[in-house]
Amino acid sequence: MKITELDVPGALLIAPIPHVDERGSFYEGFRSDALREVTGRTFTVEQINYSVSRNRTLRGIHGVTIPPGQAKYVTCVSGALLDMVVDLRVGSPTFGRHAANVLDARTGNAVYVPEGLGHGFLALSDDACICYVLSSRYVPGTQFEIDPLDPELALPWGLTDAPLLSPKDAAAPTLARARAAGTLPVWQEDIFDVYGGMR
Repeated sequence: MKITELDVPGALLIAPIPHVDERGSFYEGFRSDALREVTGRTFTVEQINYSVSRNRTLRGIHGVTIPPGQAKYVTCVSGALLDMVVDLRVGSPTFGRHAANVLDARTGNAVYVPEGLGHGFLALSDDACICYVLSSRYVPGTQFEIDPLDPELALPWGLTDAPLLSPKDAAAPTLARARAAGTLPVWQEDIFDVYGGMR
C-alpha cells in the first residue's frame, strides 16, 4: 500500500497495489499494521456501514463530537464518488481546509479520516456504494452536520445542477453557525497527535 498524507493534516489517502492477471485483480483493502505504522495508533474496528447512492447524491458534511469521537476508513466498493474531508477542529492551524479525492471501485483507493474532521461525498455514478469502517459505534445525539454547499467552505464539488440532498443535510448549519453554537470539536494540541487523531 502507498499511504500519503492529504492537505488536511491527519487525513490519509491509501492506494493499494493490485496484483493483476488474466482473471482480473486482487488487492489488500485494509492493513491495520500499515495504518498503525503511519499514524502511531491502532485503528480498532467497532462498526461497518454501507450506503448506496444515485448519481448527484451529496451526503455530508458529517462529523461526530469528541467525546466519543470517530475515525473512519472509507472506500468505494461500487461505482465512483468524489470524497471530501474538512478540518472542523476549532483552533486547528488548518481549520476549514479540505481535501478532495475521487474514489472508485476499480482502484480500491481509501481515505482515512481521523477524529475531529468532517466527511462527505458526491456520487458520480448511479451505483455508488461507499463502505465506512468506523472506530466507534453509533451513539445517538453525537452526530452533527455542516452545510456541504456553505460558500465559506467553497468545497469543489464541480456541480452544474442542484445535487440530491437529504432534508437534514439541506437544513444543516453553515460552518460559522455551527462554530458559534459550539457544536464543533475543539483543537487541543496536547491531545492531538501529528496526524490529527486523539492520543
